[in-house]
Order: sequence, then structure tokens, then C-alpha cells
Amino acid sequence: MSNYKLSIVAAVYNLEKYLPRCLDALVNQTLQEIEILCVDDGSTDSAPQIIDEYAKKYPNKVKAFHKTNGGEFTTRNYGLERATGEYVTFVDTDDYVEKTWAEKLYNVAKENDADMAVCGFERIDLNTNKVVSQNMTNFGRVVKTIDGKNDFTLFINPAPWNKIYKREKVQDLRFLSFRGFNDAMFLASCYTRMNKIAFEPEVLYHYYLRYDSQIHTVNKQDVENLKRYLLEVKKLYIQTNKYEEMKYILDTFAFLHLGTSVMYRVSYDKTVNMKDMLKETISYLDTNFENWRKSPFLKFGYSIKRGFKHIALWGVALLYKMKLPMIYINTYRFLVDKLKIDIKF
Repeated sequence: MSNYKLSIVAAVYNLEKYLPRCLDALVNQTLQEIEILCVDDGSTDSAPQIIDEYAKKYPNKVKAFHKTNGGEFTTRNYGLERATGEYVTFVDTDDYVEKTWAEKLYNVAKENDADMAVCGFERIDLNTNKVVSQNMTNFGRVVKTIDGKNDFTLFINPAPWNKIYKREKVQDLRFLSFRGFNDAMFLASCYTRMNKIAFEPEVLYHYYLRYDSQIHTVNKQDVENLKRYLLEVKKLYIQTNKYEEMKYILDTFAFLHLGTSVMYRVSYDKTVNMKDMLKETISYLDTNFENWRKSPFLKFGYSIKRGFKHIALWGVALLYKMKLPMIYINTYRFLVDKLKIDIKF
């Protein structure tokens, strides 16, 4: 049996400039019983040598692995397959964490027998080093039960790096080869086998925004992939007898990601006919996730009691129901492109 309380999977691909900062933060964590699995995804700079040096210097903590290039999702899966800790987490190696990141997440999870713990994080502009936003700080230090009665799971950021997962719950799950949305699909799958989530509102993770990233671009094939993966997630909910309890959550989740995020992002692809795309999207949702139309979490009375984001989401859903989704698309693009306001649902 492993003595590690936490396995940290560090996906490594180039970024030699930032890698030492990330690894220094990890090896100096106040939680001592950790293993750091550095998985090199065929880097072409000095990153492979850097992780080898750390593995040699910290043999009881750092393990270096080298594989041919396959993408970040393969790197995370590679590390997950080899993790041995009680809990497991993931980091991007151009980011860094507070020295108490692992300990505070582990403690809040253990104290509450939680299957997952989530901490606050901040988004930082890599070019200016200015904090763009702080996220996941509004839940407070609480524990919530996953069920179909509360929509809090819809507003947890999908990225895995500000979370730790009970390894026995996720060890057979895998990240998908889906550009931009594999995190959301992984998290939605996690909910089928978890009961409690603990929150640590302190900002413990520092996420750097790199604007050369392709994560913001979506094309028609990406949309089709998301549709296919959403059906796979629904199948998992049905197989685990979770769908009936969680149908309004899952169907709202499908609308949130496909109807709001993806449609906005694909609208920048000039080869896409948005009128046809939106028509196909509504038809897909009505056929496969029909409960979005009657979801209690998209009702005005529910939303107005819960703040701006809920009201905004209700407004988007209303425009879809009125067959006027382009008003949402154009408004969101104006907010982002002209006013530099990005609403994170």
C-alpha cells in the first residue's frame, strides 16, 4: 500500500522557462507525503533534462517519465495510470502553487471524507503578470453533496489543477482527445461516482493565461466531437443509475457548454454558417438533453435569488427558447471584443 497522501501529475511539454518555478513550488510543499510524477510529452527544449535533474535531486518525491508526443490528455492519462497516492491531482507546468496548496486541499478533503476538494485560483496575464480574475472563492469553506437538487456542480470550473480527487474514484476514468473541453467531460464523469465535494476558498493556485494557446478556437468538427462526448457522458450516467436523479443537472450542463460556450467560440470561425449551426444545436439538445427546456435551474424565479451569473444564464436560455440565440452570440462578442468583459458562467 502506498504511503503517499497525494500524487501530483505534472504534464511537461517544453516551457523550460517556467518549469523550474513550478517544480520548486511542488517539492517545497508543506505536505510531505507526496509524489510528483513529471511526464514529458516529447519536449524539444531542455525540459526533459530539467525533470531528470529534479528526479535525481529529490528521489523520494519526483519521478520523471518520458513519452512520445501525444497531447496533454495522453500525458495526464499516463500519470493517472501510474499514480499511487490516496488522492491525485494535476498541474500545468507554466503555473505555480502556494506552498500550502497540497496540504490545505488534502486536509479539507480528509476532514470531511470528501471525494474531491476544490480551492480558489487566480488567472494571471503571462505578458503583464497582472491578475485578471480570482475564481472559486465564493463558495466559502463548505462541503456539498452531489445530487440533482443543487446546481453548484454547474459552476465549478472544469480544470483539474485546483482540485484533488480520491484516486480510487477516478483511476479508471480518462481524459479525452478533445481540444478545449476534455476537462469538462472528465469532471462531469467524476460526478457519477462521487458523493461529497469540499471547498477551500483560499487562492492557492496561480494559472497563467497564454494567448498563443489554441484553446479558444473551436471549429465545426469540435462541435460534433462535443456532441458525441456528451452522449457518452449521458450513457455513463445511465449506466451508473445517476441519470434520473441528475437529469436536470446534466441536461443543463449540456446546454451550458454546447449552447453558451461552444456556440460563442465557434462563431469566430468564418467558414461556419451560424444560423444552421444554432438550429442544429437546438435540435440536438431537444432530442438528447430535452430537460434543459424545463430545468428548474434555468427558471427566472430560481436565478434571480442567486445572482448575476444565474440571471445571465437564464437570459441566454430564454433567447434560445425564443429562437433568438444570435442575440446572445452578438452581445457576448461585443462584451468580449469591444468592452473586454468576459463573463465566466
